[in-house]
Amino acid sequence: MLPRLFITDIDGVWTDGGMYYTADGDVMKRFCVKDGWGVIFLRSLGIPVAIITGENSPVVAARARKLKIDHCFLGVSDKVAVARELCSTLGISLDDVAFIGDDLNDLPLLRLVGRSGCPSNTPAYVSRHVRYRGRMHGGHGAFREFVETILAEEGRLDSLIEQFS
Repeated sequence: MLPRLFITDIDGVWTDGGMYYTADGDVMKRFCVKDGWGVIFLRSLGIPVAIITGENSPVVAARARKLKIDHCFLGVSDKVAVARELCSTLGISLDDVAFIGDDLNDLPLLRLVGRSGCPSNTPAYVSRHVRYRGRMHGGHGAFREFVETILAEEGRLDSLIEQFS
């Protein structure tokens, strides 16, 4: 059965984990545009996407707006509490959730969801707790790979590809 919600961390999953600063102190992040297709695939199936990140970054909020992600939680210290509240709002349980994260602050939620994943460059002490360890590094399509892996496992990926090609 397909998850009813996909939750994603950002730094280290959608980005390479680097933070770029200008001389004026502005922060920039590099996003992989390929991850946007993961959102598009899920939207076409009516499955919402949520961003839950510890960073309070306007750059992340801008990326969420661009991809029309309605659930974007910034500056979160307790990802489990936010995920539980969102699940309650949506009328689902954590068993209905797929979550991809990459570091220690993601570990409590990774342990609770129905399907968990991480990019290939996640530390072993985190990755040993997930169901799907991707081949892609964070910032290089890891979210899309996670989505496509689950969709393929559920027999839905090929028909989606045909729909868009």
